[in-house]
Amino acid sequence: MEIYIAAAVVIVAFLYSSIGHGGASGYIAVMALFSVPAFYIKPSALILNLFVAGIAFLMFYRAGYFKLKKLLPFAITSIPFAFLGGLMEINAHVYKIILGVFLLVAISRMFFIPKEKLSISDNPPFTVALFIGAGLGFISGLIGIGGGILLSPILIVFGWATLKEAAAVSAVFIFLNSASGLGGLIVNGIDIHSSLYLFIFAGMIGALAGSYEGSFKFNTVQLRSVLAIVLILACFKLFFN
Repeated sequence: MEIYIAAAVVIVAFLYSSIGHGGASGYIAVMALFSVPAFYIKPSALILNLFVAGIAFLMFYRAGYFKLKKLLPFAITSIPFAFLGGLMEINAHVYKIILGVFLLVAISRMFFIPKEKLSISDNPPFTVALFIGAGLGFISGLIGIGGGILLSPILIVFGWATLKEAAAVSAVFIFLNSASGLGGLIVNGIDIHSSLYLFIFAGMIGALAGSYEGSFKFNTVQLRSVLAIVLILACFKLFFN
């Protein structure tokens, strides 16, 4: 079973890292599909996020797409709130439904953005970004994701980042939130799957290939299509898991 999970992790990591995401929602779905015990899933997904998002950031940074001003206001509040979310143990079903609806709206909105506008951006308003970062951080820690599936469409729809800038910012955002959320889990105690090292290796292989394609090869239209596919998969997971 572990080999099949690892193979799926390679695919998920490739797809998600190509748009600067860590893939937590995908890993959660894969592990749930293979009946991995629930107490392994959340910490495993966050740890995989650290490696995959970290590699994705390095690739997009090397390609010149990272802009600190687009990350900083979101990160300031998201990190402590992700830690708080990680501390909480509640039924997050309602939150998942709300997030799924939000993502569907964001996907629809993205396809009405003219191609030329996907290549220009302004910096996000600092105060607004602080509030958004707090909300995204808390939700990320609560349900065990890095928050990139939420931040990317916000940045793009409001014109605060181009597609590749959003990928670079999201990768760091995911890394920081995953680390913070994992810290919250560690406080309460976590269980590590015996094959996690295999999954990490698989994730790194997928991330190296995917983030290279996303940062250096994919054009704007291709990247938007991949992002839409990932967001739709995330919606499906949120609604039906």
